[in-house]
Amino acid sequence: MGFADDVIKDLHGRIQKTLEHFRAELQGVRTGRASLHLLDAVRVDYYGTPTPLNQVATLAVADARLITVKPWEKNLIPAIDKAIRDANLGLNPQSDKDLVRVPIPALTEERRREIVKQVKHKGEEQKLAIRNERRDAKEMVEAGEKDGDISADDAKKTLDKVQKETDEGVKKIDELVAAKEKEVMTV
Repeated sequence: MGFADDVIKDLHGRIQKTLEHFRAELQGVRTGRASLHLLDAVRVDYYGTPTPLNQVATLAVADARLITVKPWEKNLIPAIDKAIRDANLGLNPQSDKDLVRVPIPALTEERRREIVKQVKHKGEEQKLAIRNERRDAKEMVEAGEKDGDISADDAKKTLDKVQKETDEGVKKIDELVAAKEKEVMTV
């Protein structure tokens, strides 16, 4: 059953990539505590090139509600300040001559619910991606059966495995969403 194993292995790999992408996406979701991942999407205009913030400055979590950004070149402070404001993260950086301080404001109940809604929406998008992977795998199995690469019985068994793999991926997405929801709603 080499063909079937290849299809399942390929599907498993794609689902794992989707899960890893979702985990990385969730790290950037604001929870009311300082996390360097909040600033992952921030791009600074570095001599005309949009550059990730962590490539032009040293980032540190000073305490639970404060991130400090120490640029390698002092003339970048205004650009860093502007980039953080423009990133639309709801953050209000404060800069002085050496450093940019990014206080993390406490989340209101309404804002927490809004964030949970966004997380659930992202989860649904990832579930859709997993279902698309299932569709692709199913089409490969059906094409293999039509071409004679796999018998009808093996095709049915493989499709059952494809469904099982898909269900597992969707379950993991639900678990990640539930964990993030709990983290966001915890005051």
